Amino acid sequence: MKNFLIAPSILSADLANLGADVQKALDAGADLIHFDVMDNHYVPNLTFGAPVCQALRDYGITAPIDVHLMAKPVDALIEQFANAGASYISFHAEASEHIDRSIQLIKQHGCKAGLVLNPATPLSVLDYVIDKLDLILVMSVNPGFGGQAFIPSSLDKLTEIRKRIDASGRKILLQVDGGVKINNIRQIARLVRTYLWQALQSSIARIIERLST
Repeated sequence: MKNFLIAPSILSADLANLGADVQKALDAGADLIHFDVMDNHYVPNLTFGAPVCQALRDYGITAPIDVHLMAKPVDALIEQFANAGASYISFHAEASEHIDRSIQLIKQHGCKAGLVLNPATPLSVLDYVIDKLDLILVMSVNPGFGGQAFIPSSLDKLTEIRKRIDASGRKILLQVDGGVKINNIRQIARLVRTYLWQALQSSIARIIERLST
């Protein structure tokens, strides 16, 4: 039995056949779908809105959808994605004027709440909200574009967050986003353990094999 989760991003999917491509990823062993939302404001790129999330549900995708809001402000988007079928909704600490209120809003709409930390975001943002979180996402690249190299200092951040999660006694998923490859995934897995983000659908089977041996 595997002790990790694989969440491929729809950014790597064939958008002309999105529903079918997402289902292929799930059939290959993915556990949930990472849904990147970029607004060309908080980050310099533009991706998908809530109707695309709803379209996946309408297609028949039943796996959890993990919505990652790279947008500012976030509160107006939370209800839209909750109504569109999101399971998790995560936002960047810098994108909310009131982090605690945004977390509460996510939970009020029946979703699990996540907080995203950029490479330079201090861990102090977790001090008074970790008891309310279901997921912590560590950006191991600067957000906005794929294909970037893993930032080595992310391992130190993951180590410290793992300690905080363990000390809290809560089942908080620890997620890493960006630069995760076959050659570094085992080192990352020692810290993350329960939740790994992987963009390339074609390598899902290889990732699972690598982590299971």
